Amino acid sequence: MNKRIYMDNAATTAIRSEVLETMMPYFINESGNASSFHTSGQNARRAVERAREQTAAALGARPEEIYFTSGGTESDNWAIEGVARANTKKGRHIITTAIEHHAVLHTCEHLAKQGWDVTYLPVDEHGLVTPEQVEAAIRDDTTLVTIMYANNEIGTIEPIPQIGAVCRSRGVLLHTDAVQAVGHVPISVAEQNIDLLSLSAHKFHGPKGVGALYIRRGVRIENIMHGGAQERGKRPGTYNQVGIAGLGKAIELACADIEGNNRRLSQLRDHMIAEILRRIPGSRLNGHPTLRLPGNVNVSIAYIEGEGMLLHLDLAGIDASSGSACTSGALDPSHVLLAIGLSHETAHGSLRFSLCEDTTREEIDYVIDRLEETVRKLREMSPLYPGKE
Repeated sequence: MNKRIYMDNAATTAIRSEVLETMMPYFINESGNASSFHTSGQNARRAVERAREQTAAALGARPEEIYFTSGGTESDNWAIEGVARANTKKGRHIITTAIEHHAVLHTCEHLAKQGWDVTYLPVDEHGLVTPEQVEAAIRDDTTLVTIMYANNEIGTIEPIPQIGAVCRSRGVLLHTDAVQAVGHVPISVAEQNIDLLSLSAHKFHGPKGVGALYIRRGVRIENIMHGGAQERGKRPGTYNQVGIAGLGKAIELACADIEGNNRRLSQLRDHMIAEILRRIPGSRLNGHPTLRLPGNVNVSIAYIEGEGMLLHLDLAGIDASSGSACTSGALDPSHVLLAIGLSHETAHGSLRFSLCEDTTREEIDYVIDRLEETVRKLREMSPLYPGKE
């Protein structure tokens, strides 16, 4: 192919032309401060409030329950630490899982050093945690359960509605890191008993550096930033109206035909998985075979390092990853793959392909061909491969 094939959409997505068009006026003509009372400021403020309405509509929330942030990491930090500190009278116990994004894990570790007790629930071989596990772990002093909606590496979708029902019945708040899920699977925070939800615009064809935190009305939460009265006094800082306007348009577009997009993407995903497993001996699928994000393909290939495969694929014009972009420079194998029971060697031989609405069948077939060639070449050079004479 003459163009590069981008299959790393779980790391970030390309911005939509309609999103850029929505943002442009706030770069140039409508550049006032959204907190100012003059005409230019109020024009910018209207863009912020319009995006708040679009985000709320996409989540089944109220506009006043949406708070704009710099992205998923800030939203996760605020949700966990803010709730923990605001509810110490009830207790200092938090429940999470072993496969969370580091924005969640490191925040929990930070709180643990300051006296909070954190329970890390194990997952099964597909990366699933059950509502029964959550219920069994809840104690009288549990203040928060934080479980991701869908895993960023293996794509497994957790049973959040059922977990939400458990938490609501036990009077415990539920936060979900939905950074990988928003815009890709239907979500209704009210119907699914979600109290707090994190999202990031650049995961659904919006701009980088902007996200949001849904906080159900009535939830007690402390600020983790100080210095202004923006966002109803909860999140200070000059409004990034350019990014916020882009987030609003992006989430609106992503959710406009989410069911149709999911059907098409799931067919492409399943075709890619089936062909890799059929054509490449020693390959295995990571994550749940059906309860997974429509665009996620994560496979391990025996006797080969993931980095070696990525380099060869890159030379062939293919962008993929060996796991989370946030940890791609790390030498240790993925904590997610280890948590689902993979050995260090198998985890090191893993690749993640993440598709988007623009991915074509022709591109997928090209990637499978190049991957098969790459595996054959690398195994010919490997002294560990049993098939080598």
